[in-house]
Amino acid sequence: MSDDTTWTGQRLPRGELFTLFGALMLTVFLAALDQTIVGTALPTIVGDLNGMDEYTWVVTAYLIATAASTPLYGKLSDLYGRRPIILLAIAIFLVASALAGLSQTMLQLILFRGLQGLGAGGLMTLAFTIVSDVLPPRERGKYQGLFGAVFAISSVAGPVLGGWLAEVDWRWIFYINLPTGLVALVAVNTVLRRHPIPTRRHKIDYLGAGLLVPAVVCLLLAITWGGQDYAWSSPVIIALLAAAAVLTVLFVWAETRAEEPILPLRMFKQGTFSLATVIALVFGIAMFAGIVYIPLFFQMVRGYSPTESGLLMLPMMGGIVLTSILSGFAISKAGRYKWFLVGGSIVTTVGLALFTQLHLDTPLWLSALYMLVLGLGLGMFMQPLVLAMQNIVTMDDLGVATSTNTFARTLGGAIGTSVLGAVMNATLDSELDANLPAALSQLSPAEAAGFDTGDLSAITESPTAIAALPDPIKSVVQMAFTDGLDQVFLVAACITATTIVLTLVLPDLVLRGGTEQRRDDPDTAAHEIRADTLP
Repeated sequence: MSDDTTWTGQRLPRGELFTLFGALMLTVFLAALDQTIVGTALPTIVGDLNGMDEYTWVVTAYLIATAASTPLYGKLSDLYGRRPIILLAIAIFLVASALAGLSQTMLQLILFRGLQGLGAGGLMTLAFTIVSDVLPPRERGKYQGLFGAVFAISSVAGPVLGGWLAEVDWRWIFYINLPTGLVALVAVNTVLRRHPIPTRRHKIDYLGAGLLVPAVVCLLLAITWGGQDYAWSSPVIIALLAAAAVLTVLFVWAETRAEEPILPLRMFKQGTFSLATVIALVFGIAMFAGIVYIPLFFQMVRGYSPTESGLLMLPMMGGIVLTSILSGFAISKAGRYKWFLVGGSIVTTVGLALFTQLHLDTPLWLSALYMLVLGLGLGMFMQPLVLAMQNIVTMDDLGVATSTNTFARTLGGAIGTSVLGAVMNATLDSELDANLPAALSQLSPAEAAGFDTGDLSAITESPTAIAALPDPIKSVVQMAFTDGLDQVFLVAACITATTIVLTLVLPDLVLRGGTEQRRDDPDTAAHEIRADTLP
């Protein structure tokens, strides 16, 4: 650790700071938008490229590449400097976007989506890290709160924009990244060239990188495929989990011996950092539940189009924007972040619990109120957690600390995909098996003869398929989805409730600020003593 906890970065002139910040917001927007914009257009894309069998890999390839590359970007930027690494990430993302738009086969699209993920792994992480370089922790809250607003806008704009572009030309889903990304690239390069962030002598941890990436890939493949493409007890899943465990052990061993480790284990000796990493992991599950399953309710149960369901999520976006900005300014003024995390975890848990009350006849105003509550909680929670992790490490480790937060949140989302997806599928299958026979008996002989109850995937694959069902069958399917979603939100609320306890345990540390050392503050003094004991 450094000799004290005062901030040692560099301040930029106000005009340069605003230019840089605007460019970084664009990079965050690109990374966040690409997580949601493709989903609503996938049916159109796979229909055009004749690749229904590889449907899920368009999403999985992006997720795996993003999660696997995120920790590497943080360390590489600490060693080589922010400017060349973020320019590399933006360039990879833009080239991959252009290639994805030109894809003529599903294999090409999957490969280029993976390449996109490699670029996206650095966009959000490095944006947060660069903000940390040019602003002390005390002042970061109000600026990073705006990042939460950008994430909220992209989360809702993605499904709406993706649905609309799918009707025009799905290739523009990828081409739309090019002008925005080029503006961000030029602005970031201009400001950081004039105000370079100092680097230090370095030695690359090739062994650590070579063990970390396949460990993450094996883990994500296991939790993505498990319970869906393969049974959890299948040899494929067991082998992947075993490989992930062995590679992780070897990675930890390698990091204890590396001169410049990819993931400095000394950071985890600090309780605040370790606890915040666990909270980020759990929080990723909550974010996944809100962003993915609420649109599923509007589309599968209420019959709205992807574009309409995206617009109906505006209350959640508004909540995230509001509390991201307000909590950011409040944290900068107060200099503390703990109670915003506690409050955010409580409100997020309540918001998820409210969604267990959604039904087919729930008024839209009431579902909007539920979404507003969830959005308020998510916005209050997102940025303070990044500040907690950044505030406890040295300037040398800012990049890897920020990437650890992003990685943990991404991994939580992947785990949420598996856990909540398994809950949804199990409840859906159980409800359909129990209630379809009675509904089938209400059909005329001609209708019943042409209806295959054994092919459940065919009758639940899309809102269009559900809308075309005979009324008795449609009612059963809609109720099955409702019950399944109730269980999903109940499990998500229970998981997120653990963050209430975890955030209460977090030390109530003061954010470091400018040149102030605040030695008279007992919390800050304790922070410094604990930090100085790290090797």
